[in-house]
Amino acid sequence: MNKGQSLFELLIAIGISALIIVVLVSLVSSALQNAAFAKNQTLAGRYAQEATEWLRGQRDVSTNAFRANVASRPYEIPRCFNTLNWVSIGPCGEGDTIDGQFTRQISFKTVNAEVDGVTKDIIQTDVVVSWTDSKGLHQITNATDFSDWRQR
Repeated sequence: MNKGQSLFELLIAIGISALIIVVLVSLVSSALQNAAFAKNQTLAGRYAQEATEWLRGQRDVSTNAFRANVASRPYEIPRCFNTLNWVSIGPCGEGDTIDGQFTRQISFKTVNAEVDGVTKDIIQTDVVVSWTDSKGLHQITNATDFSDWRQR
């Protein structure tokens, strides 16, 4: 009677072990990619909200200055908005990123809307933060309508 394992049994054991290791590595890799995507998605949402809040503050300080700054930008053309100031709004260049990864663009559109029998100018903004990773291009969009809230 022979004791021990045959070569065939040993190969089967090594194959099963290798398969288990490959599956574990794949699961860890996928979990790391998902964690990185979730982090980037959260950051992009924060950058979009940051721009919207900055615009809201600009509108609250001076509605007329806010309208003038918006009017000086071509409507419906996305512009780079990586730094929060009116002077730097322009076409995005190669190095125009936030943290070396995110691009924040903004587009404005002015529409007239009737609210409670009063015609108001509404400034519609779309803030789009995008980034690219191994799975492609991703975007977060924050759309907000601004009006002079002091008008009745």
